[in-house]
Amino acid sequence: MTTKNATTTTQRQLQHLYWRAGFGPTAEQLAAGLSPRQALRQLLQDSRRFEPLDSPAMRYAAPLPTPSGEMMQAKGQPQAAMVTTPDQTARPAGAAVGKRTPEQRKQQNQGLRRAFYAMNTGWLTRMATSEAQLREKLTFFWHGHFACRVRRPDAALQLHNTIRRLALGKFPDLLLAVSREPAMLQFLNNQQNRKQRPNENFAREVMELFTLGRGHYSETDVKEGSRAFTGWGYNGQGQFVFREKQHDDGPKTFLGRTGNFGGEEVLRIILAQPACAEFITTKLYRFFVNEVPDPAHIRPLAQAFFKSGYDISALLEQLFSADWFYDAANVGTRIKSPVELLAGIKRTLGLELANERPLIVFQKALGQTLFQPPNVAGWPGGRAWIDSSSLLYRLQLPAVLLRNAAFDVQLKQDENDLDPNQSRAARTFDAPVKTTVQLAPLQRLLAGTPAAQQPARLSEILLQTPIRPENLALVRGELRDMTTVLLSLPEYQLM
Repeated sequence: MTTKNATTTTQRQLQHLYWRAGFGPTAEQLAAGLSPRQALRQLLQDSRRFEPLDSPAMRYAAPLPTPSGEMMQAKGQPQAAMVTTPDQTARPAGAAVGKRTPEQRKQQNQGLRRAFYAMNTGWLTRMATSEAQLREKLTFFWHGHFACRVRRPDAALQLHNTIRRLALGKFPDLLLAVSREPAMLQFLNNQQNRKQRPNENFAREVMELFTLGRGHYSETDVKEGSRAFTGWGYNGQGQFVFREKQHDDGPKTFLGRTGNFGGEEVLRIILAQPACAEFITTKLYRFFVNEVPDPAHIRPLAQAFFKSGYDISALLEQLFSADWFYDAANVGTRIKSPVELLAGIKRTLGLELANERPLIVFQKALGQTLFQPPNVAGWPGGRAWIDSSSLLYRLQLPAVLLRNAAFDVQLKQDENDLDPNQSRAARTFDAPVKTTVQLAPLQRLLAGTPAAQQPARLSEILLQTPIRPENLALVRGELRDMTTVLLSLPEYQLM
């Protein structure tokens, strides 16, 4: 193997690791000269520290009507008011409830939307800029695994930071903590799960989507498991509470075991099933390696995961260290999700927007909006990301971001939106997007490359698949022009 080929192979391996374990490499990371093994150690080291996502703009306390109809401002911090009214609007425990006028409802929805948008763009920026890339990527993975959609930004942010804190720890700790989060308990209706009136939704989704998958439990297990979770709820301060009087304390038979089980015991019984380790490992493999599972790779990973007590960091280190992780079949074969696409462009180019609202528009147009999964199963991913309209928007996006071109889109009505019945005008975006990008780091990477070879060299840096000759012929001009063309190719949609 020649030195050039060895260098290219190492660079492609590094880029593969940085894209899968994070949101793409920076030019500085590629210039650092690390081996893939050294880069993995650095990723693990940089991601040890937990830093919550938070800012004043993410905190919202809804203006509330008094019984007389006058407005009052609810006081509180992000984890305060958690009482849910029939229309799921925000009010702190004990606050008076009166009839809201249409204008009051409009103001409240605008306030909720602003908080969610701040959370969304704040996290997207964190994905693009944080050194803790592996923690960001794992938080993003669990965000889809434990998919949850609520109208309350404080509850959503609290769940997010619980996932963020435990993303790289032990899965049993993460599972228990998420299961006790008010946002999840509300979303899956466990607040209505009471003795003699069990609600099966929470217990069913815990097994079907979070731990075991279909085929590894029965309808009887769902019914018995739901009885174990009776009494699990939350209070007006956004804290988990166990209401003993609402709990069914009778004997239950669950996954072949009989006892007076509560929710914690049910989760422990689930985690004692090797099928749980295989289910989680398979889902991580499909996210980080290849959407087509390989049992020969997954089986030993799952066995080690189970024996480790479900150590997530150890599992990922083993996965990213495997020789097969860098096989050609796994490189440049996964379609970037909309969030990965946006975060990757921001990270690679140091991209900043003068107004961040277009980031929300881009996500909605491309089909993935942070904190708004379509349902409890999360986003389907894979080829579902690409249809005729979304692919067109994807290919237009680089010119919008690098040349301040207009982005013209009419968003669909979204039943998941805080205000799902917006007018056509309100759903239309047609304006220039003002940005700044940092191209100097890429220029430094190209400094030793003759001008005639720079298009090919830049394609190796920005693409995870070899560029076709007819597309390489399109890459010419100044660095900004070459970068715009490369990011506009179908190949850039793959990582």
